[in-house]
Parts: sequence; structure tokens; C-alpha cells
Amino acid sequence: MKELPVRAARWSALNPWRAITGWLVFVVLCLSAGIAVGTHNATTEDYRVGEAGRAEAMASEGHLQRKPVEQVLVSAKSGALDRQAAESAARALAARMRKLPEVEGVAEPRASGSGKVLMVQVTMRGPELDARKHVGPLRAQTAAVQKAHPDLLVEETGSPSISKGVDAQRGSDLALSEVITLPVTLITLLLVFGSLLMATVPLLLALSSIAASMGLSMVASHLSPDAGVGTNVIILIGLAVGVDYTLFYLKREREERARSGGRLGSEALVELAAATSGRAVVVSGLAVVVSTATLYLASDVIFSSLATGTIVVVLVAVASSLTVLPALLVKIGRRAERRAARRTRPPRRVRKDGTGRVWAMLMRPASTHPAVTLGVSVLVLLGLAAPLAGLNLEEMSRDTHSRAIPAMQTYDRLNEAFPELRVTHQVVVRARPDRVEETTRALKELGRRTQADPLFTGRPRLRTSDDHRISVLELSVPYLGNSAEAAKSLAHLRGDYLPATVGRIPGAESGVTGDVARTTDYPAHQNGKLPLVIGALLLVTFGMTVLAFRSVVLGLIGVVLNLLSAAGALGLLVLVFQGTWAEGLLDFHSTGSIGSRVPLFLFVILFGLSMDYQVFVVSRIREAVLAGAATRKAVLDGIGSSAAVVTSAAVVMVTVFASFVFLHIIEMKQIGFVLAAAVLLDAFIIRIMILPSVMLLLGEASWWPSRGMRRARQPAPEAPAAVEVG
Repeated sequence: MKELPVRAARWSALNPWRAITGWLVFVVLCLSAGIAVGTHNATTEDYRVGEAGRAEAMASEGHLQRKPVEQVLVSAKSGALDRQAAESAARALAARMRKLPEVEGVAEPRASGSGKVLMVQVTMRGPELDARKHVGPLRAQTAAVQKAHPDLLVEETGSPSISKGVDAQRGSDLALSEVITLPVTLITLLLVFGSLLMATVPLLLALSSIAASMGLSMVASHLSPDAGVGTNVIILIGLAVGVDYTLFYLKREREERARSGGRLGSEALVELAAATSGRAVVVSGLAVVVSTATLYLASDVIFSSLATGTIVVVLVAVASSLTVLPALLVKIGRRAERRAARRTRPPRRVRKDGTGRVWAMLMRPASTHPAVTLGVSVLVLLGLAAPLAGLNLEEMSRDTHSRAIPAMQTYDRLNEAFPELRVTHQVVVRARPDRVEETTRALKELGRRTQADPLFTGRPRLRTSDDHRISVLELSVPYLGNSAEAAKSLAHLRGDYLPATVGRIPGAESGVTGDVARTTDYPAHQNGKLPLVIGALLLVTFGMTVLAFRSVVLGLIGVVLNLLSAAGALGLLVLVFQGTWAEGLLDFHSTGSIGSRVPLFLFVILFGLSMDYQVFVVSRIREAVLAGAATRKAVLDGIGSSAAVVTSAAVVMVTVFASFVFLHIIEMKQIGFVLAAAVLLDAFIIRIMILPSVMLLLGEASWWPSRGMRRARQPAPEAPAAVEVG
């Protein structure tokens, strides 16, 4: 593994055009393969967890599963509703919908309690998740009826329309994110290198890595289905690590060029950079991959999709740094050498890389008062983490989507006009066919009990499968799905009514599903997997650090520092998003909660990405120690010399992550914010304040039990005295 970066760089340096052409061919082949096989999207079955998932599976077994449903509302644009015109529009709409192959059935028009709104309910064919792909023709018919009745307001909503609107919004949000991220990244790189050509290289490599990863992720989706978040995570992580890995390599090549003073050619300089930063890139990339792989332990299709996208794009970014980047550096270096040879005036003095005044000032507290700096920094992070005591995790449901989506605006009007449609619980029972009468009596009794409960409304609706094995009772709740009343109604149903009725049927299996049950069971499922994932993550981080530096002490330090930065970032997230004070500033409506997937995603991604800085910084320190420098001098010089590039990398990462704060999807906002906060804390407090303080206080103990360090500290054996033979 140590020789791989050097061998790859050597070949690329000697065959630059082959390496560049090979990379372009690789990118094209990846995209072509992905387009050829397409994306295998997750199905409804892939999302089933907990009791809700088991109940859905039972209902599906009896062909009584939930169908995708659209609701079309007909109301007056102003004033009182012309009932005759509204009924005419509703009949026209129903006639149009029945002719569509995507439609299974159309219900009779239904008036709201106030009489101000007519609703036509349309049931679609096919699986629930696929309906968003086929809802276009239905919406086209609704638009045609609206055009034919300009005095009325004819609008459509439903899960398929909302999902289609969320997809469209996600696409426009990603485009906005790119518009923000790419210029800021380019400006940052220009400030680092002072050259447009050198600044463009990391950006182009990152973008080409993202393109290749898109294709490979389509292929990978046939092994692990895509939950619709693959593109998001590939762009989010790909731009960040792609630029970072290239940046580390480029900076080291420039340092070696400045140090050689023109005595070494571009090929030799690239090989020197590969032996140091190239190895760091490989170790960092493997750390991200192994850390991210722990997400598969969560047994969740969304986390698996996030893991697959991250692993693919990181591996591709590492490959680009090892192959095409050395070739590009050689071509650029040769061009610079030819220009230098033609110059008649003395070459411009190259600034020596080292600890600048700004970084010397920032590091002064750690270098002069390490114990105090360590104590204050840890207290600051613990203070930032304090809001975690009030952390409220919830599954982000349909009710939390942005109201900029037209279907969501209609959804709100639907809930206001027809409160009985806000939430529906499905009680599913599987029993022997000869117990169908007993099951029916028990479910009717359950329905009677709920009718006496103010948390429920409307008439219960009972359906039984043709083979009499599966029965489904639908119960309405007049509260929004994310309300406390809806959660309480589910608790009553599962804890009281179900055991007292259906629970008494011998051999019967039962469960409750529905939107509220889904959003309740998912966090419970995740919390059950959390100890396993976090435990595996801590072990992986510790193991990777020990393997990289042969130090148990540094492995423990790495784990603790990652926990501190993650806790501080999560505390900031709770402070900002669970309250309402930042709503106007960040353009969101607080749900009083954090998305249930956000903390685990932060832990895994942060633990992986922080290895970039850890490996790069500690590698510099270790090099100096192995060369004979005292640990104190090695720590200060190593962190000081790498501070500028670490900061530049952090700025790029923060820019990429922070751009997601401008997205409308609340969970993506939270992920972008918390990752940006974590990177800032990691780059400035952890790496500039805490890490040097800890290593200065520990001294030589930082490297325990590394044999290489002990050998480096041993004095060279004296040569034996010459014996005169006379």
C-alpha cells in the first residue's frame, strides 16, 4: 500500500498523455455504463421497518395495501361557490380521469363540511412509490379542467403530486447549490495558488470524479437500491473530498518544487509528493470508505444509499488523485520550466512555505500555554454541545415539506376543508380463514371504541381479502400527522384498543401502519441500530488511526476529538433548528425537532472526513520526528506548515456544505448546516488549539507504542575505532 501512490505517480509522470486520456475514457465509460443499465430505485418494500412495515407486508399479502391517491379540489376563486358550476367541473374531471390508463378508480364528488369545496378522489394503479413518475397525465387533465372553468379554482394534491414537486424542488435546489459553490471554490483556490490554471485543476478533477461516480452509482444501485438521495450525496461529498485530495497533493508538489530550487524535474517532484501526500490521500480515502460502510449496519435503505454514493465518489476521487493528477502536474510543470528557461530576468522568488504570522499568532496559545488552551477549548466545545440535552429527533414527514411546492399549498387547503382526511391509521390483522367472523367482530368492536374517543373521527372502514386471511380497518384522525394528538392516537390504538380486541384472537397477527406509524417506527428502528453503528464507527476510526501512525495514543485522541467536534456541531444544530429565532435568517419553519437521520449521518461522515485533516497534519509531524526533530518542534512546525492548506480545504468543504442550507428540504438544510459547523470546529478548534496542546503535553508519549519512533530517537551507533596493525 505504501508503494502504490509512488508507482502510480511514476507511471503517470512518465506517460502523461496516456494517463489523461485513460482518465477521460474511464469517466465516459462510467457514465455510459450507468446510462445503459439505468438506476434501480428503492421500492416500497425496501422502506418497511418495525410494526408499520410488518403490517404493510401483511396488507400487501392480501392485496389490501395502500394505493396512491390524488385529491382534486374544486372551489371558488372568490366569493361563494357556484355549486352547479363546481359539480359540472367535478363531473368533467372524473370523466377525463377514468379514461387514463394510470387511473384505477374515481370516487364520487364529495363536499366539505362547510360546502365551500368539492373533492374528487382519484386512485392510481401500481406501487405507491412509483406513482410520482406517472402522475403527470392526471395533473394535465386537472389543468385542462381548470382552463375550461376559469371562474373556479381546480387544483390537485396527493402523495404522488407532492413527491413529484419535492423532486423538482430538489433539482432546482441542487442547481442553486452549484451556482453558489463553484465560484466560491474557484476563488478560494485562486487565493491559495495565485494561478488560474492551478486553481482550475482541483475543480475539474472533482467535477470529472462526480460525473464518473454518477455512472458508477447507477450500476451500484442494482446491488443496493437508490433511495433518491444518491445524487445529493455524490455532489455534496464529491466536490468536498475531490478538491481536498487534489489540494493536498498540489500543495506538497509546490513545496517540493520550492525546496529543490529548480534542481529537480517535474517527474521527480511528482514522485516526492506521491510518497508523502499521495499516501495521505490513500489513507484518508480508505478511512472515509470504511467509516461510511458502517452505515450499512443500520439496515435502512436510505442510509445504505447514502453509504453507496459516498463510497463510490470517494474511491473515484482517490483514483483521480493517484492517476490523472500526477500527469497534469507534469504537463503543467514542464510548461513552467520552459517558460522559466526563456526568461532573461532572474526568476521571481518563491515564498517559502512555513508558519506564517497569522498562524503563528493563532497557535501561540497552544504553544505557550497548552494546558490552559486545552481546557478552555474543551469547555467551549462542551458548551456548544449543551443544547444536545434537549435534542428531539423525529422522522421528517410530508407535513414538513416546503410550502413553495404548489401541491403542498393545496394539501394545506385539503386538510382545512376535510379534517377527517388528515391522518389514517390502518389496523391489519392476519388470521386463519375460519376465524374471519371472529376477526370481523373484534375489528368492529375496536372501531366502536375509537368512535367514543375524541382523538378519532369519522366512520371506520373495514376490508377483507378474498381468501379471508387478511383484514384491514381504516381509522381517521382529525389532526395533522406531526401533531401530538396524532401520536397519542397511535399510542392508544397500539397500547389499549388493539390488545383488548384483536389481541384476544388465538393465533392472529396484527399491527398498525399508516403515515404516523411509519414516522414513529423509523426513529425507534434507528435508535435500536445506533449503538451498533456508533460502536463500529469508533472501532474503525481507532483502528485506521493506529494503522496509519502505529500509535494507540493517537488512535484514542482521534476518537475523542471527533466526538467533541460532532457533539459541538450537533449542539449548534439543536440551538438553531429546534428554535424559531433563526427561521428568517436561514429561511425555514422550525418543526421543533431534528431529522432522525441527521445525527448518525453527521457522525459517520465527520469521522471519515476528519481523517483528511488528521492524516495530513499528523503525517507532517511524524515526518519531522522520524527525521530527528524534537516532538515539540515537529508539532509546531508540522501544524504551522499545514495550517494554510488545511484552512483552504476547510473553506472549500464549508462552502459546499453551507450551500445546502439554501435548499428548501428541511433535512438537507440541517445536514448542510451541521456538516459545515463540524468542519469549522474541526479545522480551527480541534486542529489549531486542541490537537497541538494535547501532543505538546504528551510529548514522546503521543507515539506510544511505535517502534519506528523509538528507533528514530536512538542515537546512531558510533563507528568502531580503527586498530593500527604494526
